[in-house]
Parts: sequence; structure tokens; C-alpha cells
Amino acid sequence: MSLLVVGDLQGCDDRLRQLLQTAPQPDRFLFLGDLVNRGPQSLASLRRVHALGERAITLLGNHDLHLLAVASAIRPQHADDTLQEVLDAPDAEELLRWLRTRPLAHFEQGALFVHAGVLPQWTVQRTLELAGEVEQRLAGADFRQFLATMYGNRPARWDEALAGADRLRCILNALTRVRFVSEDGEMDLKIKEGAAAAPPGWFPWFDHPHRASGDTPIVFGHWSTLGLMLRQDAVCLDTGCVWGGALTAMSWPQREIFQVPCPGYRRPG
Repeated sequence: MSLLVVGDLQGCDDRLRQLLQTAPQPDRFLFLGDLVNRGPQSLASLRRVHALGERAITLLGNHDLHLLAVASAIRPQHADDTLQEVLDAPDAEELLRWLRTRPLAHFEQGALFVHAGVLPQWTVQRTLELAGEVEQRLAGADFRQFLATMYGNRPARWDEALAGADRLRCILNALTRVRFVSEDGEMDLKIKEGAAAAPPGWFPWFDHPHRASGDTPIVFGHWSTLGLMLRQDAVCLDTGCVWGGALTAMSWPQREIFQVPCPGYRRPG
């Protein structure tokens, strides 16, 4: 069964429409998260992916979670957010309910798919189990209580003894925000530059020398300053559409790349 994996949309629906006209039609789609925000068409992006129904697997990204927090009056909008049209839409409740029941990790055809990354201590199976813990809370009736506790950079290191909000926050930060980790598995959640920006003793998460998931290819987005990376063990498909790069998709497991250029709705800095 053919699978087309699509990188971060961030509200660039016109580019998605063009990409879907360019790439061969697959049996199913997999979106790597961040469907919304910063680009000008967050509502159209959500509606287009939602309309694909069971043909699309859609992972949650940090911008999608931000939308859920804003809609729940837990966080204010940022000056550069493009979420208001979603909040004002007549189908907002349906779209937001669908969004919060999306997965945080998915395994298929020999690859693990996440928005940002995994911690070096986690095997693929453990990643899926831990993602499920957060997914259960997001899909539950008390999801607003969870959203109110999900922000923060601590704890920065995984420990199986973690419990409650600290445990779920650590899992969520790894799956939706991580870029760099230290040798002992601590996350740095502040550096947003490319892989060369790693401080001494730190690594891009996929380069950790003892990554327990190292025998499985991991496909991710989130890291626009890293850009397109096509390694056997790790693939990044965030090519900064909203920043004037491209919207990128990849057939899996064939690894054929499809791209459409983007005009650049935002400028860095």
C-alpha cells in the first residue's frame, strides 16, 4: 500500500493543493504535524487534511497543540499566529475535536514517524507506548486539564519513575519539540539552528551514539533549519515552506521526493 509522507504545512494550503496535483496519488497520506499557524491558510489546511478521512494519518505537532491550548483559553495567541479563522469557523468544534484525537507517533512499513524526535533511551516500541499515554489524555474528557500543564522545559531528561504532569510533559516535549540532546539524554529545547549549532557534548537527537531506536528509520519534520535530510536511519521533511523554502513529500518506502516551492509567508527574525 503506497504512502505519501508530507512535511510541515503550517497553514500553506495552496502549496499542499499544488503538491497533491504534482505527486502521484497514493493509497494513503501521512502528515508529520504542524498543519496550522504562521502560514495564511490554517483553516483551509485543517479542512483539506480532515476531509481525507481514513486515507490520512495526521501526527500532532507543537503548533497544533498550541491551537488546542488557545482554543481552550489556556494560552493567548502570539502576534504572528494565524489561528483566528480556525477559532471563528462554524466547524471549529469538529475540527478541534478531530485534531486532539490524532496520534503523536506511528509505525508502519518498517519506519517510525514522529513530528520532532525521540529520546535516545527509547526503543521504537517504548516510543509508541509513551506516545499512547499522552494521546489518551488528549482524547479524554479532562483534556483541558492536561493542556494547562503541558508547557515548560522541565523535566529535560527522561526517567521511567516520572509521574503525572512531569511525565507527560517530558514525553510531549520529546515527540513535538526536541532537536538536541546531551550524551546522558537531556533535551535542549531552546536552540533552533541547524545541526552544526550543537554545543560541545550535545548531538542532534538522531545522532546520539547510543540511540535505542537506531536500527529503525525515523521520519520527522519540525526542524526547518535542518532542511531536507535523507539518511538511511533518519529522514527530515521540514523544508521551511512558510519561510520561503518548499513543501516536501516523500513516498514510503520508495523514498521518492516531491517538492513545490513556496513564496515565503514569514521572514526569519
